[in-house]
Amino acid sequence: MAGRNEEDLKDITLLGNQNTEYHFNYAPEVLETFDNQHPDRDYFVKFNIPEFTTLCPMTKQPDFGTIYISYIPDIKMVESKSLKLYIFSYRNHGGFHEDSINTIMNDLIELMDPRYIEVWGKFTPRGGISIDPYCNYGKPGTKFEQMADHRIMNHDLYPEKIDNR
Repeated sequence: MAGRNEEDLKDITLLGNQNTEYHFNYAPEVLETFDNQHPDRDYFVKFNIPEFTTLCPMTKQPDFGTIYISYIPDIKMVESKSLKLYIFSYRNHGGFHEDSINTIMNDLIELMDPRYIEVWGKFTPRGGISIDPYCNYGKPGTKFEQMADHRIMNHDLYPEKIDNR
């Protein structure tokens, strides 16, 4: 199944659109998908988002971090511009780091139904403490469920030296 035709891309409305609307509050409805062109192969897609911003729900002060999203697609994949707009919609959203990371993962599971996904946030310190929540999911009843169990139990056993924040 090589290449895409116009029918494959009919649901993608944001890519190439010069009249992009930016949502300043949480907007999962902007997420779009396209068909995986290689559904018979397991492979990772990774997004690195170094400029994630959200608001502390208590103080309303901004929190900054890098978000890493890695997933193994099944039938659907997330379109990257829609993901960018979705992430941008967190800018004025009040959410704790842990909740934001889990919500991102939940929204992407609902959107794509991936075989496997993990979301890791690495936030800049506030008050001398950085918070780095990690969550993952493997499709129930598959080898990916076992993979998720293994990765969560072995996650961050050897944390990196933090000197770049």
